[in-house]
Amino acid sequence: MRFWDASAVLPLLVAEATTETLEGIHRGDPVMLVWWATELECTSALSLLERQAALTGPDVAGVLGRLEELKAGWHEVQPVESVRRTARRLLRTHALRAADSLQLAAALVASEGDPASMEMVSLDGALVEAAQREGLVLVETSAGRQR
Repeated sequence: MRFWDASAVLPLLVAEATTETLEGIHRGDPVMLVWWATELECTSALSLLERQAALTGPDVAGVLGRLEELKAGWHEVQPVESVRRTARRLLRTHALRAADSLQLAAALVASEGDPASMEMVSLDGALVEAAQREGLVLVETSAGRQR
């Protein structure tokens, strides 16, 4: 089981340069662990694409259906106090946005004190850098989405 941050889930929903690579990673280990708010982050990104006319209403409906399919099979790290506490520390330690600190905190809490035991899939450059510094194992995607 790997931890997937929202930046890596999105290419499983819409065609991007990294879609084929991430689909291969997902096929290799289809059990996904995500942060509790990943569904909301993906919906936000999809809504932005719709507002920018990169996706039409019918396209969005289909993609949201695919998101529901993924969600039905993934496991979520819940918004518990240990995640919030860890996210606060991460904000003071790394150059992360609040949502990214929560993603990373969820992965760290899920690792149960052994970050080297948790593989993470992410395309967010700042999040990848912080995750590596925290000791998580990053799955090679050969790409990174910069902010």
